[in-house]
Amino acid sequence: MLSQQELSDRLELQDLVFHYSHLIDSKSFDDLRGVFTEDAHVDYSAFGGSVGNLEETIAYLKDAVSDGIFPNSQHLNANLQFVVNGDTATGRVMCFNPMEMALPDGGRHVFLLGLWYVDEYVRTGQGWRIRRRAEEKSWVFNTPDFMEL
Repeated sequence: MLSQQELSDRLELQDLVFHYSHLIDSKSFDDLRGVFTEDAHVDYSAFGGSVGNLEETIAYLKDAVSDGIFPNSQHLNANLQFVVNGDTATGRVMCFNPMEMALPDGGRHVFLLGLWYVDEYVRTGQGWRIRRRAEEKSWVFNTPDFMEL
């Protein structure tokens, strides 16, 4: 049986993961400072993205996931698996990610990504935060011919 603290921790971690996805989809990248620790390490290399600290990650997202390139996306998280150990935790979170891409000819193209987030979390004075996040590629569908994922 889970204690009230364990239930609270799991719900707070779930909210953190969902909040991350909302910020990415709404392109509120500066607000990621409230989701990650200051010394976070983020690895988006599974799909050709950046690897770096929080500020490098925010700069990358502002450039790579702008409205002009990817006007719309949805990050659907499921199968949240958390292991809490006091003030730290690990997680594996499934993500189903439809992306709409603006094409050079003015058209739009929708493709789908399947991935896992492999995370490390830490409890801070402001609540749970992501300390490390790495994407693990599962599958891709309908990517444009010029993209290599």
